[in-house]
Amino acid sequence: MNNQMIKSRSAILLIHCPDRTGLVASITEFIGKYNGNILYLDQHVDLQKKVFFMRVEWDLANFSINDKEIGLEFGKIIGDKFNMTWKLYFSDERLRMALFVSEFSHCLYDIISRCHSGEWNVDIPVIISNHSKLKPVAEKFGIDFIQFPVSKTNKFEQEKLELELLEKLNIDFIVLARYMQILSNKFVSHYPNRIINIHHSFLPAFPGAKPYHSAYERGVKVIGSTSHYVTVDLDAGPIIDQDVVRVTHADAIADLVRKGRDLEKVVLSRAIWYHIQRKILVYDNRTVIFT
Repeated sequence: MNNQMIKSRSAILLIHCPDRTGLVASITEFIGKYNGNILYLDQHVDLQKKVFFMRVEWDLANFSINDKEIGLEFGKIIGDKFNMTWKLYFSDERLRMALFVSEFSHCLYDIISRCHSGEWNVDIPVIISNHSKLKPVAEKFGIDFIQFPVSKTNKFEQEKLELELLEKLNIDFIVLARYMQILSNKFVSHYPNRIINIHHSFLPAFPGAKPYHSAYERGVKVIGSTSHYVTVDLDAGPIIDQDVVRVTHADAIADLVRKGRDLEKVVLSRAIWYHIQRKILVYDNRTVIFT
C-alpha cells in the first residue's frame, strides 16, 4: 500500500523571522496547547543575518482547531508577535505539476515513473513542449501533450497561451525537464519559486550546446548537475540540489553524456521531492533545505 495513503493527515509550517529568544518554545507550545503531536521539527539560525528558520509538522488527528482556522490562530497568537513570514500546508494536498520538455527524454521518463509508481503524490495534467518528438511518451502514459513551437517572433504570444493553459489547469508548479528555451521575465513572475530547472554544472566554465565535449577536451575529473528555482536572472535562482560524479581519462564523450544525464535525473528528482514535501524555504536568493 502507498505510504501516503496510510499516513495520517498533518499540518506543515515553514517559518522565517528575526532571531530572538523563545521562538521554538512559543511555536511548540501553540501546537501542544491544541493537542497537536509534533512529527518533525528542524530549525536553523543564520548567525550572520540573525534570521531564524523552521519547518515543523504535526499530526492533525486530535488537533482541536479546524483547518481553516489554524492559520488565523497561529498568525494572531504567534506570527504577528514575532514578525514572522510563514506558510501553512497540509500533507494530503495533491499538487498539480506541468512538465516542460524539448527533445531529451531521460528526465521526463524518470519523473513520470515516480508519479505512476505512487512514489510522489503529484498529478501531471499536461506536458508542454516546443517540439513534437516526445509526444509518444506522453501518449504512452495518457498525459495530454501540447506543442507550442517557439521562435523569436512568436515567443511572447506562445508564452501567453501557455500561461492561459496553466491557469485553466490549476497548475501549482512547473518543472523544466530539459526544456531548451529561456522563459521570459513576465512568464517567470507568474510562478515565483515554483519553476524548477535542471542543468549541468559546467556553467559558466563550459557554456554552449556541447558542454560535455568541452569538458572532455579539458580532461575534467568531475562532472555535475544543479537544480534550482527559475528567476529573472538566467541560471542564477536559488539552488535546491547539486551533485557530482567522478570521471577519468578513460571516459569517452559518450560516457560523460551518460553519466551526466543519470546525474541530472537524480538531482532534478530530489529537487522535486523537496518541493512537494514542503522542505524548501527560500530566503534572499538562497534555500534552506530541511531534510
